[in-house]
Amino acid sequence: MMDRVNAEINRITDQLIKDQSADGSWQYPFETGIATDCSMIILLRTLEIDDEEFIKELVKRIAGKQQEDGSWKLFHDEEKGNLTATVEAYYALLYSGYRDRKDQEIQAARRFIMANGGATEVHMFLKIMLAITGQCEWPHFPINIEVMLLPDSFPINLFDLSVYGRANIIPFLILANTNFRKRTPRSPNLSDLFQKKNIRFFSEDQAEEARSVINLIKQGIQSLKFHGNLRELTLSRAEKYMLDRIEPDGTYLNYFSTTSLMIYALLARGYPTTHPVITRAVQGLKAMTCHIDGELHCQYTTATVWNTTLISYALQESGVLYSADTVQKANQYILSRQHIKYGDWVIHEPNLLPGGWGFADMNTIHPDIDDTTAALRAIRTLAIEQAERRQAWDRGINWLISIQNNDGGWAAFEKNVNKKILNLLPIEGGKDLLIDPSTVDLTGRTLEFFGNYTHLDFHHPRVKRGIRWLLKNQNSDGSWVGRWGVYIYGTWAAVTGLVAVGVSPNHPSIQKAVNWLKAIQNQDGGWGESCKSDIDNCYVPLRESTRTHTAWALDTLISAATDVTPEIEHGAAFLVDRKEKDWTKTYPKGRGMAGSFYLNYHCYEYVFPLLALAHYKTLAEGS
Repeated sequence: MMDRVNAEINRITDQLIKDQSADGSWQYPFETGIATDCSMIILLRTLEIDDEEFIKELVKRIAGKQQEDGSWKLFHDEEKGNLTATVEAYYALLYSGYRDRKDQEIQAARRFIMANGGATEVHMFLKIMLAITGQCEWPHFPINIEVMLLPDSFPINLFDLSVYGRANIIPFLILANTNFRKRTPRSPNLSDLFQKKNIRFFSEDQAEEARSVINLIKQGIQSLKFHGNLRELTLSRAEKYMLDRIEPDGTYLNYFSTTSLMIYALLARGYPTTHPVITRAVQGLKAMTCHIDGELHCQYTTATVWNTTLISYALQESGVLYSADTVQKANQYILSRQHIKYGDWVIHEPNLLPGGWGFADMNTIHPDIDDTTAALRAIRTLAIEQAERRQAWDRGINWLISIQNNDGGWAAFEKNVNKKILNLLPIEGGKDLLIDPSTVDLTGRTLEFFGNYTHLDFHHPRVKRGIRWLLKNQNSDGSWVGRWGVYIYGTWAAVTGLVAVGVSPNHPSIQKAVNWLKAIQNQDGGWGESCKSDIDNCYVPLRESTRTHTAWALDTLISAATDVTPEIEHGAAFLVDRKEKDWTKTYPKGRGMAGSFYLNYHCYEYVFPLLALAHYKTLAEGS
């Protein structure tokens, strides 16, 4: 067995070394289905940018994903096609001009759409796109843009929203409050897709709690005192907020959705389609494209920093020296991407210096906890061996510790952005969009970093609070739910974090998690979890094993073991024998927004099996 483990470790290591870019980074794709590809076609056609070869490539990718029933899916085991994805694809293909209503595939898509409720039933973000591009009237939106002016002393203000939610909602508020619509001579007519006349962004039946929150916001706006045009002041501030957060590549915080919404919002503010800010933004979106199996894909963002920090850390964990050329180049890249600018996070922690890392290559003001711990793992030995690197380490540690939430956990981006009152707003996907609460995966990964890479353990007050938060948030079946990867991922993060800071593997919570993982192991030795887990709010098996899910589960069992158990042996065998089915490689392992947006990190098939097998080797040799 050990020979096979070593062979697989060497195979993965060789592949990673081969795939490294000249600048030391790894640029594996961050794949998010067809939504961004469709949105890009619609954006280019709306701006009347005739980049035909580019559009043809996107059309090829979108058309190639269509199912036999005419629909498009978000993931392999989605029981029937996805209505939102199908309307999106239908619209983009028609707007491209390279597909016609008479085409059999287009007619099949239309039949699926009409049989499943029509365009009225699509997800909120697509409803916004349809309104922006003149396919439907703007529905009444009960919150005026003046909400941006509510002071910090008010129960709800702009910076109570998550940075991701804030970035999307500000251009949306400009668009919704100006009723902006832009059709072009090429715009297809989608009016026949709407089976109901009224489109709503808010649910049909607003709960009393939701109405009370909306009324509170309205009262706050009415109490604002300003001598002049309050609407124009707010629109100008919203515009400035976006412009101030444009990254070096021209995008607005490096996200596709925020950047495209910003472009439309700037059009609403009177910018011509050829304005330099809009031109640079489009160029920035194009620069984020990649090729997957020879097909062009518009990434939602790049994952370059995330890829590189994870891979550098995994290589070192598997025995590659920090002084090896591959790791040195990677760590030079990582150090060059540490943040030196202040971002919105400073609102919640005003005395804190910059020092975190972000997810994307061009991210300079929007750090996150996961990338920061991954970067610190990667540069830890370098910081010990080279004194001149110690400052980067210290700045990162200081930022990470200080960003802990008051409840003891860590969130994705900012501190204490967790006002549950915002969840009362009946906005579709609001829970994933509006707030940034403590999560199991972030808290667990942070504790794992402290326990294995610093001298902090369960004796430290901050670590104690993190442990308490994790134990309090375990599910009754022994699992934990993660924000970015659901149940197997959340359980992996929690258990490895708790054990790293000194919680005994014999602790009842750890043993409960171990038993849960053993119970869901597949007969082939692997594990697999369906994307349906985050829709049903409970673990749903995939019925097939994937390398990534198996690596997470295996690493969890290893962290809580003193000897190689049959379950561990069986899981390791699955990884070294590479038994997975082809479609499981592209199956999304991450979640963006429940039921609508899923993430396929192409580096994961290398990183997590490498880590799990390296830890298996240590356990086997030790026992």
